[in-house]
Amino acid sequence: MIQGIGASSGIAIGKTFVLPNWEWDLPEQKIDVADLAREFDRLYEGIRTSKSEIEQMKDELREVVGTDESQIFDAHLAILDDPVFMNEIRGIIQRQYKAAEVAVKEAIDHFVTMFDLLDDDYMKERALDIKDVGNRLLKHLLGAPEITLPSDTQPFILVARELSPSQLANLNPNHVLGIVTYGGSTTSHSAIMARALGIPLVVGLESKLDSQTEPIQTGDMIIIDGGDGTVYLNPDEATIERYTALQKKQREDKQRLRRIAGIRPVTPDGKEVELAANISSLKELEVALGSGALGVGLFRTEFLYMDRIRFPHEDEQFDVYRSVAEKLEGRPLIIRTLDIGGDKQLDYFEIPEEDNPFLGYRAIRICLDRRDLFKTQLRAILRASHFGCVKIMYPLISSVEEVREANSVLAEAKMELDREGVPYDRQTQVGVMIEVPAAVHIADLLAEEVDFFSIGTNDLVQFTLAVDRMNEQISHMYEPFHPALLRMLKITVEAAKRAGIPVGVCGEMAGDLKALPIWLALDIDELSMSAHSILHVKERLLRTKQSASRELLPELLNCRTSREIHQLLQKFMEGVDKEQAASSGPEETA
Repeated sequence: MIQGIGASSGIAIGKTFVLPNWEWDLPEQKIDVADLAREFDRLYEGIRTSKSEIEQMKDELREVVGTDESQIFDAHLAILDDPVFMNEIRGIIQRQYKAAEVAVKEAIDHFVTMFDLLDDDYMKERALDIKDVGNRLLKHLLGAPEITLPSDTQPFILVARELSPSQLANLNPNHVLGIVTYGGSTTSHSAIMARALGIPLVVGLESKLDSQTEPIQTGDMIIIDGGDGTVYLNPDEATIERYTALQKKQREDKQRLRRIAGIRPVTPDGKEVELAANISSLKELEVALGSGALGVGLFRTEFLYMDRIRFPHEDEQFDVYRSVAEKLEGRPLIIRTLDIGGDKQLDYFEIPEEDNPFLGYRAIRICLDRRDLFKTQLRAILRASHFGCVKIMYPLISSVEEVREANSVLAEAKMELDREGVPYDRQTQVGVMIEVPAAVHIADLLAEEVDFFSIGTNDLVQFTLAVDRMNEQISHMYEPFHPALLRMLKITVEAAKRAGIPVGVCGEMAGDLKALPIWLALDIDELSMSAHSILHVKERLLRTKQSASRELLPELLNCRTSREIHQLLQKFMEGVDKEQAASSGPEETA
């Protein structure tokens, strides 16, 4: 077994096709001065052809994975217009008298090496984008054919050193059982697209291999689990049978869960919890609605700002927000205002290098510093509120002053729209994310300023425990079920209830089945999670009594260690399962 990183869930079993690495036969001799004009003409023609291909690929992919994922190729188009990249190529041709293809290859190598040296996953992924675009340009300059995949219809598991979005866009999902890459990360463009296409993907195999491991060859039988990242090379029959059974069970579970998609999420003793979705695109919304989501509890708007060359205009944002609101047909849409900084950077907006970026210039702090950008987004959200039940949510709030300042910008946006005669919902609700300890301890004060709370458990755990979960040395200390966190959750919810405002949860804990008794005991109003978690949570909600969860809460709050909390929750869930086994199915229970 080889342990990689799961990047797109699902099990794939089959024979491999190993994608060859890009290899180019480049001319060694220099060009004459008289040939400079011809080389520039060849370069510009290659750029025009490459742009045309990328635009066509973007249009074709939009029909498969949706508009947002297809916009990945806007970043590729931006590279071909990037003056730094293009000046590097032109300079090599003009100063060193090298052929256009040689100049392109040297420029690719220069930037890829530079980005790979940076200890930044985002920049490493940009290096792959440059390589992808550069190889497309080289292909046209050299007249080289595309690397072709097997032409027969026998499905295969694709293995590659790295897989670019262009290569993934050309795959037929019906022929590709799964994908394994030696490099890559869960946040890469290719991983995002694989999840959208529903293809199991395991990445990061290279760092897990040792000198004794045989390289994967075309035709090898392998098993990959895109959930936990395991890869079995030439597995024995027992392992194949085990994973075939797991694969079959996954399919059966999906079919069983689909049957409860239309059932209201109500506990056996009558507590209804609004199960909503966290989304970043229209495609994710479609999946969420198919899973019975009752709304969107977190629309991550920063993805509208990424992989482009400038900030999105107001109309661009409005079109997206309106489309989501209309598709929800009156169900709530909570739009989180721009949350960049930390691990989310924009190519065209330079944030000064910081020693502690997660504690630095990010989220609401950027918005209040750049009111022009903030007001543009608020105007777009307000305009969209005319077309549905739209709510606004501010991230990373740590003081009452920040809420008031943000609301003053919102008031300015409303006055401008009034003057322009643009309709919007004058009752648009405003909420805040509770994700830093300061917000917890002034939750009673914040509750007097806003219409709702949403607890962002990801950052709340990180900041409460002072643990960077992306740091491999201490990631094991990132413990959502820490006694301190339970107490902070209790403080937050009680403050909201006293003020008479609803409170939801939109972090990863919202979709954690083990946490459900906590949410029921605290009387949480809404849980917002990944679309793929909704039916799993609903199934358990339909069989879990709120009264039993409330009886468990004092015991949980008396626990001194995370281990004790885990054990109590596990014992509780086992009891629920035993009770369910002795009665009818979840559909009848509902």
